[in-house]
Amino acid sequence: MSNLIVKSQVQEVHAFLERMVDQIEGFLNNSTIDTLVREKQGDRAYYEGLFSNIRRLLVYCEEGLDACTTVIQNELFLKGVAEKTLYKVYHYCIEEFFNPRYDLWYEDSRSAYTGKSLIKFRQEAPNSIVQLLNNIEGDFHSVREELEYYETDYRTKMMQSKG
Repeated sequence: MSNLIVKSQVQEVHAFLERMVDQIEGFLNNSTIDTLVREKQGDRAYYEGLFSNIRRLLVYCEEGLDACTTVIQNELFLKGVAEKTLYKVYHYCIEEFFNPRYDLWYEDSRSAYTGKSLIKFRQEAPNSIVQLLNNIEGDFHSVREELEYYETDYRTKMMQSKG
């Protein structure tokens, strides 16, 4: 892939991560476990786990944003570094969204054919969390499709360098 294409993708991912950090951080700054319990009576431990997953996703998005900023601001564009950055954004941010650590929500791939949300919760979740994930799901899905190449390409390169 040409340097211009890779650089353009880093810039697009940078903009995506800025939006995600703003939305997720805004949610976390304005929510507590108590507000979630008041919003919808449910399993407090489950809500705490949802918060933990969302905080973890935010950290990964912030780290990805920092890495993209570094690549963009570097006077000399380093294609290899940019590709590795895109791979890491895919591996950490995108994968964490669709397959969170504690498996409190999951991707229902069948929903893609029905036009419904891909994200399903293991238990009933407060509407504010459902709404947050629904709001950012489309962007995560689009970026996943754009970056799948780097996931495959980077792993292939790593395997070849070990051989």
